[in-house]
Amino acid sequence: MTNLLLDLPPLSAARFASVEDRVARLLGTGQDVVITQGEALLPLEGAIRAAAGPGTTALNVITGPYGQTFGDWLRDCGATVIDLTVPFHTAVTAGQIQDAFAEHPEIDFVSLVHAEAATGNTNPVAGIGEVVRSHGALFYLDAVASVGAEPVLPDAWGVDLCVIGAQKAMGGPAGVSAVSVSERAWARMAANPHAPRRSYLSLLDWKERWIDGGRKALLHAPAQLEMLALEACVERIEAEGLETVMARHASAAAATRAGALALGGGIAPYVHDAADAAPVATTLRAPSGTTASELVARALAADPDLPLAAGGGALAREMIRVNHYGPDATRGTVRACLTALATALTDAGLPTDLPAALAAAEEAWQ
Repeated sequence: MTNLLLDLPPLSAARFASVEDRVARLLGTGQDVVITQGEALLPLEGAIRAAAGPGTTALNVITGPYGQTFGDWLRDCGATVIDLTVPFHTAVTAGQIQDAFAEHPEIDFVSLVHAEAATGNTNPVAGIGEVVRSHGALFYLDAVASVGAEPVLPDAWGVDLCVIGAQKAMGGPAGVSAVSVSERAWARMAANPHAPRRSYLSLLDWKERWIDGGRKALLHAPAQLEMLALEACVERIEAEGLETVMARHASAAAATRAGALALGGGIAPYVHDAADAAPVATTLRAPSGTTASELVARALAADPDLPLAAGGGALAREMIRVNHYGPDATRGTVRACLTALATALTDAGLPTDLPAALAAAEEAWQ
């Protein structure tokens, strides 16, 4: 059979490098950008294992489930890990980071998630970066959920390792990701005898065999369809304008939050302070006496394609997620999700005011 997705010519090194350059422009960075051939967990784990090891003292900030995972990886590398855990309904502050350094001046690595799509919060990276930079520590940032929904500026914020994925706010593929790497981070990796080498996790292999070689020969055959999809995704953002894309996400978040507050039925934003709420997704606390996963199932009964989900793990009982990112950062999606939630709450015997919710959402859209 013939198909547009089959029998494509091999992706050239020059084409691969051009996509890296476009991702670098998206991030406004002059750092090296490496596109990795897998979902974002690949560079997230690879960057930690490359830069951390015995002798590393890491401050690992936990504002959601991914922070917990990073702590596990750091410990597995032999690092000494100091966990800074804050309630998932809030965000960490630069002051808390400063206090951690005052108590543990030996910290030389900081790991942080920018926006936690799983819990709906976002952290003030710019201020945190100033603190980390003043203490000379290496700064590792998971910006997988935030890129495209809010500013991600590795150079301006002093981020040494910034990992992004295309599958959320960028509206692209899940099977390819990227990491920007500072010169300090490359030096830390090169000095780490435990950094992965000749491994799919190895960033140093890309540095030595790809970047240092002038980006002339790829290490292995690229995931061609995913690379082409990433290129198309970046082209679409360039055409619409990054500021416009981010504004859509901010409006979707504000409209969803306002609509939920006006809806009634006992539903409420999970993240207490709107300033701490991520524009990529809005999390809601299920009303007392209900179960979030059951409400979501009712809401999806009429339209299973709505971007609604219950929280993961233990949060499945109390948290509802409205994943208004990528192509779903629209007025129509927000209205449809509020309507479906109103139906689910009404079916559960709870009073709602859908017209008020839709009016509040429309007023909040900027």
